[in-house]
Amino acid sequence: MQQREVPTYTATEFQPKKAKYALIIPVINEGERIKNQLLRSRPWFSAVDAILVDGGSTDGSMEQRYLAGTGIRTLLLKTGPGKLSAQIRVGLAYALDQGYEGTILIDGNNKDNPEAIPLFIGALDDGYDHVQGSRFIEGGKMINNPPLRILGLKVLHAPLISIAAGYRYTDTTNGYRAYSKKLLDHPEILPFRELFSKYELHYYLAIQAGRQKLRIKEVPVERVYPPGKVPTKISGFRGNLLILQTLWRAATGFYNPSSTSLTGDHPRKTTSKN
Repeated sequence: MQQREVPTYTATEFQPKKAKYALIIPVINEGERIKNQLLRSRPWFSAVDAILVDGGSTDGSMEQRYLAGTGIRTLLLKTGPGKLSAQIRVGLAYALDQGYEGTILIDGNNKDNPEAIPLFIGALDDGYDHVQGSRFIEGGKMINNPPLRILGLKVLHAPLISIAAGYRYTDTTNGYRAYSKKLLDHPEILPFRELFSKYELHYYLAIQAGRQKLRIKEVPVERVYPPGKVPTKISGFRGNLLILQTLWRAATGFYNPSSTSLTGDHPRKTTSKN
């Protein structure tokens, strides 16, 4: 088993493992959005085990007594450093340690339609390793999506990642996707490294899936933004510059493994069961 660099975290398990795949939901201060999303997603919690990965919410939305009644299996609280990619590393490492054969990732901001979960399950069952949700293929849909973001995605983001991967992606900024155990354990990919801290990991894995000749598929999804001001954790000049820098580094091989890529070991965690 490859060594892993994973932030420290605590795990509160509300239910035993029952499904083949884990639904990983990274969250931080999503308030009513995550509550509404969990309510919408509950019909599929018999098919996947839902795992929340909290980056340190302070808005009361991760109150354990409430979460115990939502149908989720586990709450992971990241106590170590890092942002989104660090949260994802926590969720993916926990899923592998728990014996899941694949993971489905969905943002915790209630923008994505959980009705697509069976499509990801079906693709993983069919042997695909990287399953990308897309608003732009047949059956996909977007409502109120910011026009400038869509333009940047179509003229820059998707083309660069597609060229780097050798596979034509249509929706590379969409966090609704799935990974097989084979991809996560691949010795030439090594996703559990500390340099994946902010927004790097999604881009890197999309590219590496193509470069390592793994099986890739897009499935149609719906993404809905609420009317009014766009709720986002990426804003302003610095936020967008970071995304462009990360995109360029991913496309040019900056994150590719080297012989000294891993120095850490398995994550330290504490576990409680309700």
